[in-house]
Amino acid sequence: MATNNPYSSYVPYQVVETDSTNIRAILMRYARNWPWFLVSVVVALGAGYAYLLYQQPIYRVQASLLIKDEKKGVDTGELMKQLDMFGQQKLVDNEIEILKSYTLMNKIVGDMNLEVKYFEPSKFGKREVYGNVPIKLMIEQAKPELYKEQLEISFPENNQVRLNGRTYPINQSVETPYGRLRFFASKPVLKEEEPLIAQAIPRSKAVEGYLKNLKTETTSKQSTVIQLTLEDAVPAKGEAILNRLIEEYNTAAVEDKNKTASNTLKFLDERLGLVSGELQNVEKNVAQYKTSQGITDLSAQAQSFLQTVQTNDAQLSQVNLQLGAIRDVERYINSRSSERTGAPSTLGLSDPVLLGLITKVSELELQREQLARTTSEQNPMLQTLESQIKSVKANIKENVETSKTMLRTSKDQLLATNRKMEGVIRGIPQKERSLIDISRQQAIKNDLYTFLLQKREETAVSFASTIADSRTVDMARSSNEPVKPVGKMIFALFGLIGLVIPVGAMTVKDAMNNRVMRRTDVEEMTNVPILGEVVKSKDADRLIMSPQNRSVISEQIRTIRTNLQFLKSASESQVLLFTSSISGEGKSFVSLNLGASLALVDRPTVILEMDLRKPKLREALGMANTVGISNYLIGEASLEECLHPIPGYENYFIMPSGPIPPNPSELLSNPRMEQMFAELRDKFTYVLVDSPPIGLVTDAQLIAPFTDSTMYMVRHDVTPKHYLKMIDTLYKEQRFQKLNIILNGVGEGEAYYYSYSYGYYGDDKKKLND
Repeated sequence: MATNNPYSSYVPYQVVETDSTNIRAILMRYARNWPWFLVSVVVALGAGYAYLLYQQPIYRVQASLLIKDEKKGVDTGELMKQLDMFGQQKLVDNEIEILKSYTLMNKIVGDMNLEVKYFEPSKFGKREVYGNVPIKLMIEQAKPELYKEQLEISFPENNQVRLNGRTYPINQSVETPYGRLRFFASKPVLKEEEPLIAQAIPRSKAVEGYLKNLKTETTSKQSTVIQLTLEDAVPAKGEAILNRLIEEYNTAAVEDKNKTASNTLKFLDERLGLVSGELQNVEKNVAQYKTSQGITDLSAQAQSFLQTVQTNDAQLSQVNLQLGAIRDVERYINSRSSERTGAPSTLGLSDPVLLGLITKVSELELQREQLARTTSEQNPMLQTLESQIKSVKANIKENVETSKTMLRTSKDQLLATNRKMEGVIRGIPQKERSLIDISRQQAIKNDLYTFLLQKREETAVSFASTIADSRTVDMARSSNEPVKPVGKMIFALFGLIGLVIPVGAMTVKDAMNNRVMRRTDVEEMTNVPILGEVVKSKDADRLIMSPQNRSVISEQIRTIRTNLQFLKSASESQVLLFTSSISGEGKSFVSLNLGASLALVDRPTVILEMDLRKPKLREALGMANTVGISNYLIGEASLEECLHPIPGYENYFIMPSGPIPPNPSELLSNPRMEQMFAELRDKFTYVLVDSPPIGLVTDAQLIAPFTDSTMYMVRHDVTPKHYLKMIDTLYKEQRFQKLNIILNGVGEGEAYYYSYSYGYYGDDKKKLND
């Protein structure tokens, strides 16, 4: 009996550095399963094609708008500046926010009845239509049910419509289960009209949907051109929405500009009415006085004095007018925002600082009003504007107080001058003095009336010529080809899915598989040396070794035969035990062919069919159940009677199991076991023992003490991984002599025999190697 150390060193079979992830092996595994990838990709591309057929194409609609922005250099000519007294240049960023405001889009959705979408059925699903529908559904009072289901509309008779099975008249307000509706038709509706499908959407949801699809951005950082982009299933509808958006934006801008001009006109009309009445009274007094006094001309002195007095009084009137304008500005600054009707009149004021502040506060008030339409009071931009308005108003108040002080001082000086002139007047004849006084009042009122009339005409011209501070560069136009879905991208995505599905299936299969699939599985879980590897056998014969056979599997068995020299003990003969964890791992196949390989090099070899419970060797060789091991162990036959030559091979014998005993384990414990192996060692160079699996019975452990080396079979995709721990335990506890592993049933597709790495063993359908 051999007593060699099972840990004695030798050169293992192809000791190489292995990686847990071998890219080449993975790719080769996928290559072997190319039909599945091909089928998966074809099916996925077909699904992508069907997906494209049933998807509503989406088109991109674009329009562009030029904004006059004071920060980006777009300006009007000098003439237009003079005519446009109340026009104010705008900031592009603010205008973008206005264009995207909920208020504008809500008005457009309501005016264009965009809360209802219409569809026509087709063989590839329903398709949205716009503009050429025979009727329009007007929602007068909706119920919640209206938004929960689609409405099927057909035309059973002329000028009648059927809504989900109920008939209603056209162009009349009718009560339906969905609320009060009206079916509006601009022309007679005939029963030959194609059916429609209508889908009602809540107003707020429709507005938010269009705002979500609307993009507004400048064409470049220095440009004031805003490009509007809208994606919609119907190009005509998208173009109509963008054109209407530009129209509503311009209308709102013009209305904002006209408010200031309208308030100024109202103020000028009131002042003209008052001054006109006063001027008529003064002119009447002059006529009456001249008539009553018979005055036709004044002396040169009186003329000179009158001119002096008129100049002084004109200045006093201008001061009074400026004081009136200052009071108007004070009322505007001190009034609440809700009570204001527009910017104050600044006629007669000449202080450029004050005029600039009034213009600035008017601009800020207008921006705050525009922003308040689309945002809440908590918006940071709105709060910033409020803060700026307060600051500017504080500056205006300070300037007004200063101006009032100066004007009052000027007024006091002018009044003092008048009093001085009155002293001079006393020296003039009473009649002439009275005439001068009356004529002076007439000149003052006449100058004031002329000034107000001129300003009114200028304001009227500006009001009549008011235009929006924008210009449409390009009307809305749609793309010729749909932008969604993108055919190439869809096919690429589905093709990728087609490639991923087989990979995922293989990955899931690997994750759920608890069997040895790679060489690395063995190397990571056990320290037992790997003596060799055997690929799957495509040959139906169990005994494939012959001098002419140069297949891969034959060469591998020859390699194992060569490696046996590293396990050779001190004795002349070697007893090799072949076992495994479970049945079906190929120990019978490998041992039978390894024995044939040894016989081919003139090594007397015998193989023992010591799986007394389930013998397979004689069946593989086509031999009858004759006298064998069980007969020898019970003393019924001699060794020579139990040995049978294997046909076609010299020096190769088999010792069959013989009749299956009722107590195999007890029979293997028979003292004649040691005698049998002693006789076999004297007769043969190699004794190969095909024993039962270790994981099922203890027979192999009973035979182990009589052997020199143990070949433990681990088969790809058969051996459970948890048995590897048992193999490592057997190795460490030295229960078997020189325990080695032979990997069996490895997939041929790896082609690792000619490389320097080992990866995933192929998962082809299992072939019987035993």
